[in-house]
Amino acid sequence: MIEVRHLTKDFDGRRVLNDVSAVFETGKTNLIIGRSGSGKTVLLKNIIGLQRPAGGEILYDGRELTRLKKSEINVLRREMGMLFQGSALFDSMTVLENVMFPLDMFSSDLSKERVRRAMFCLERVNLLEAEHLYPSEISGGMMKRAAIARAIALNPRYLFCDEPNSGLDPQTALLIDDLIHDITNDYGMTTIINTHDMNSVMNIGESIIFIREGVLEWKGDRTEVVSSNNQALQDFIFAARKRQDISH
Repeated sequence: MIEVRHLTKDFDGRRVLNDVSAVFETGKTNLIIGRSGSGKTVLLKNIIGLQRPAGGEILYDGRELTRLKKSEINVLRREMGMLFQGSALFDSMTVLENVMFPLDMFSSDLSKERVRRAMFCLERVNLLEAEHLYPSEISGGMMKRAAIARAIALNPRYLFCDEPNSGLDPQTALLIDDLIHDITNDYGMTTIINTHDMNSVMNIGESIIFIREGVLEWKGDRTEVVSSNNQALQDFIFAARKRQDISH
């Protein structure tokens, strides 16, 4: 479980996060939604330690991030898996080598054990047939799956996904959603997804927070989001669906 308590963040004298408190539950897909510039990306960056908050607390199963020693932060980072918006695969490495990268960096296992773990992760995302291919030789959806395999290579307790469906067609996006959801449940991870994709919200939104102008405006789940009487949330939903209809 990750808990955020009264989080604030300022840039150049402007408050971009204002007293945000939320609980991201273990074994669930926790979604952060909001318009561009709403503060959701800043919130995610603070949670993973890329930015330091002006005030408040960020607790990883009781461990307060800003109070950890450097050695403790290094331990925590090994418990994190990251899925970046553009997949962020290394072009010069094969799919297998990309998945092995965090294992080669951080695992003390023997080489054959690292290969075995990487192959298991590729099998988990149905990508064994692409192990010797390079990112330029596979589709966008396959790159996302390879990135997921890399993100879970070290068997993380926490998984962070930044716009995982960006650039994907609706059918492939649905497959990626289901894969992230299944892995979260199977491995009991705390997964946080930053997204503006309403299809994702309705498909896997087990716990959702809506950020507007740095303030937590609403929280609930996918069964409650459409029926909410929060006007700002309904405006966001309408705009997001209209944008998706135009793009598809």
